[in-house]
Amino acid sequence: MPDKIQLEVVTPERRLLAEPVDMVTVPGLGGELGILPGHTPLISELQTGVLSYIQDGKPFQLHVSGGFVEVRDDHVSVLAEVAERPEEIDAARARLSRDRLEKNSTRGVARKRILRWRRQSLIVQWCGCNCRRPGPNAVF
Repeated sequence: MPDKIQLEVVTPERRLLAEPVDMVTVPGLGGELGILPGHTPLISELQTGVLSYIQDGKPFQLHVSGGFVEVRDDHVSVLAEVAERPEEIDAARARLSRDRLEKNSTRGVARKRILRWRRQSLIVQWCGCNCRRPGPNAVF
């Protein structure tokens, strides 16, 4: 069994990394995936998070967001929408992005409530009952 695996991290803009490493941990859709030499082949969607790897006994980290990871024949290919080294991250831009996501997620909750209200209204109309119609902020 080989003692290294080839790690490749690619984004639409660039090839960030192509190195032999001892171990890789990626933020998979179902949780963190630890990958060592001889790992079973797999494909997983990535979530936003930290990709960490150990190279010659030293730990390194990258921020990744979106995309996929494929493990095959001691080769780990990470195809990410975004991948950055810690020193490349612009803190102000990251805060702005976080705030925008929080604002949009709040809108998403309101939108879900409105859709549930509309669905309940249709059910009430369909059954023809004289039930009190709940308002758009009602929780079902």
